[in-house]
Amino acid sequence: MSVTSTAARASRRRVLPGFGLTMGYSVLYLSLVVLLPLSALLFNSTGLSWDKFWSVATDARVLASYRVSLGTAAAAALVDSFLGLLLAWVLVRYEFPGKRLFDALIDLPFALPTAVAGVSLTALYSQNGWIGSLLEPLGFKVAFTPLGITLALMFIGIPFVVRTVQPVLEDLDRDMEEAAATLGAGRWRAFRTVVLPELFPPLLTGFALAFARGIGEYGSVVFISGNMPMRTEIAPLLIMSKLEQYDYAGATAVALLLLLLSFLMLLVINSLQRWVHKSAR
Repeated sequence: MSVTSTAARASRRRVLPGFGLTMGYSVLYLSLVVLLPLSALLFNSTGLSWDKFWSVATDARVLASYRVSLGTAAAAALVDSFLGLLLAWVLVRYEFPGKRLFDALIDLPFALPTAVAGVSLTALYSQNGWIGSLLEPLGFKVAFTPLGITLALMFIGIPFVVRTVQPVLEDLDRDMEEAAATLGAGRWRAFRTVVLPELFPPLLTGFALAFARGIGEYGSVVFISGNMPMRTEIAPLLIMSKLEQYDYAGATAVALLLLLLSFLMLLVINSLQRWVHKSAR
C-alpha cells in the first residue's frame, strides 16, 4: 500500500482537520464556560470553615429545599420520559394534519422565557384560574404545592426527552417488528421485546437531561411554587434569598452541596447508561 493512499485514508478518518487547533479551542471553551465558574464556586467555598459549612448544609430549611428540588425534578423527569416517548412515537409513526405545527410546538419551552411559562401556569392552575377553579372543588390543589412545581418542570423538560428519542425511533428498522408480528407476537409484546430495548438508552439520556434541567430551574418555578419555606421552597430560590441577604457564605454552601448532589445523581444515571449499552452489545 502506498504512502499516498495511507495518508488519504487517514485524512478521511479525521472529520475536523488540525487536532491541535480544534483540541485547543475545545479546552478553552470548556474552561471559560464550565471549569472557571465551577472553580470560582469552589474558591469561594474555601473561605468557609467546616463547622460553618456543615451547619448551613444540615439546616432544616436547606434540607427541605433539597428534598423539594430533587423530588420534583425526578418526578417530572419520570413523567416526561413516558409522555416524551408517546409524543415521539406519534410524530414518527403517524401522519396527520398539522403535524409540522405539532412538531414545532414541542420546542416551545426552549424558546419561551421561563418566567412567562411560570406566570402562565400560575394563572391557569391557581385557585381562580381556568383549570384550578375546576380542580379546587374536587380537592386537587396544583398551584403553590409540589404538584405545581412538578408540572412546571414537566413543561420545561419534555423537549429533552422527545428530541432524544425521536431520531432513534426514526432510524429504527421496522423489519424486526414485522418479523415479530409474523411469528405471532402481539403489538405490545413486539414493542416490549423489539422496540423498547432500542429506545431505553435514549430514554435514559432524555431523563438525565430533563432531571438536570429541573434541578437548577428557577424562572418557571418561582411563581407557581408559592415559595413557602419547608414546603415549596426550591434550592435555587433559597440561594437567591441568601444572596439578597448578603449571606454569600451561606449561598455558596447551598450551591456547592446542590452541585455535589446533582453530580452524584447524574453520575449514577450515566453509569446506568453505560451498563445498558454494554448489555445491549
